[in-house]
This record gives sequence, C-alpha cells and structure tokens, in this order.
Amino acid sequence: MTEASLTKCLARLSSVSAGTWEILGISDFSGTLEDAVRRHDPKKPAGAVYFNFGELRLIAMMLLDPGDIECISKCFMGYSFPRGPVTTQTEEVMLLELGNIILNALTNSALNALKKSVMPPVPAYLEGDLNRLLEGVGAGVALKNNFRIIAASLAIKSDRSVARSEVLVLVPCELAREIEPA
Repeated sequence: MTEASLTKCLARLSSVSAGTWEILGISDFSGTLEDAVRRHDPKKPAGAVYFNFGELRLIAMMLLDPGDIECISKCFMGYSFPRGPVTTQTEEVMLLELGNIILNALTNSALNALKKSVMPPVPAYLEGDLNRLLEGVGAGVALKNNFRIIAASLAIKSDRSVARSEVLVLVPCELAREIEPA
C-alpha cells in the first residue's frame, strides 16, 4: 500500500520536474524516534522536513543531506540554487514543498488503512545533528516510545548528480495493530 502510493507520487514528480525520482527500497521495523533518525548517518548533520499528527502521535519525516540541496533543487525546480554555507530561506521553502508532497503521499496510505481522516499539519524544516533533530521532531513525544516505522530510501537524479533521502512514517504501536489486520 505504501509502495503503491509513493510510486505514484514519484512518477508524477518525475513527469513534471527536471529530475527522476525512484524508490531504492522500502522496509518496516519497530523502533524509537532515535532509531528512525539514525537512518541518516548520525556523524553528519541532516536536514529534516517533518510533521506530527498531534492526537494520533503519528510522525512523518524526510531526512536529507543539506549538501544535496543543489541537486534536489535542480531535480525539483529545473535549476540549482547555488549552495552557500547555510541553508537559505528559499531553499527551505523548496524543501518544505517537496517534503509536503512526498510525506502526504506516504502518510495518506497509513491514514487510509487506519480509516482516519485528519487535516494534514503544516510541515517544518530543521537542520542539525542527531540531538537537534530529536529535540525538534520529537517535541511532545516520549523519545523512548516504540513505533512501527515505515522507511523508504529514495534517489533523486539529475544529469550526473544523485541525492538520496530517507522518508519515514512512525506509527504508534497501538495504531499499527489496527493496520496489520488490514
């Protein structure tokens, strides 16, 4: 279900943008928010587009390497933002738009399986090390809570450049039990 939704989303992105978008793999596992964030190399700073579905305690995030913003912007918009020492507001807005498209495709399949209808939250962008990401993404969440984590690795390609990202949905275990019989 998740793969079908994400495949459809990436096919649409590939048809209207300058780059090609593909799924490298999808997995699911149980773990904490920290386990999910560690999908990105914890020794390197990461960027995260994320949102939390408050009362459902469902979290969605897209992890990326800020150094890949030039490739990502070329693939998404058709031109590269010249990379400076920090992420600019324009780059952040571009990442929020892209993350919103991909994360909504991913979370909609989970919400449909749960037979839940909620207003999608506004995404946020955060950049930093593991601890900074855990503090920001995990605001209001017990960091030791266990989730069922659906993770997709994506490749975003343009010409000779490739960017990779991880897209994750963290479903609280009690909600995951409602999906599994479906």
